[in-house]
Amino acid sequence: MKKHTIELLVGIFVVVGIAAMVYLAVSLGNVGLFTGRGYTVYAVFDTTSGLKEGANVEIAGVKMGRVEEIKLKDFASVVRLKIDPEIKLPDDSIFAIRTTGLIGEKFVKVVPGGSEETLKDGSTVSDTESSVSIEELISKYIYSLK
Repeated sequence: MKKHTIELLVGIFVVVGIAAMVYLAVSLGNVGLFTGRGYTVYAVFDTTSGLKEGANVEIAGVKMGRVEEIKLKDFASVVRLKIDPEIKLPDDSIFAIRTTGLIGEKFVKVVPGGSEETLKDGSTVSDTESSVSIEELISKYIYSLK
């Protein structure tokens, strides 16, 4: 009887340990298990240099969505964004790619417009600002000195 009790306790300990590891992996890895929530918006950029799938979409520094996919279409970057359903963005909002810090991760910053109309699921936004490449700025500066 005592052997079965020890085996049962070890089994419970293992299950709790695995559950804790899964929880940490999901929360620390910023993995969305239930990504169906929200609505989809497409943003067209000249370049998305450095932006990665899974990056944050923010308004005033507050996360309100994620980058789901980045594709090339007609020599432009089309970014599929999943926006929190509680956030209703005006259809004249500006989407810009920014960097956290000097050389940090890229994210999409949204500057809300003043329109009464809001973006719907599947809307495409072309009022965007592409990312600034530090390498391009440095090379322009160096070549301007010659």
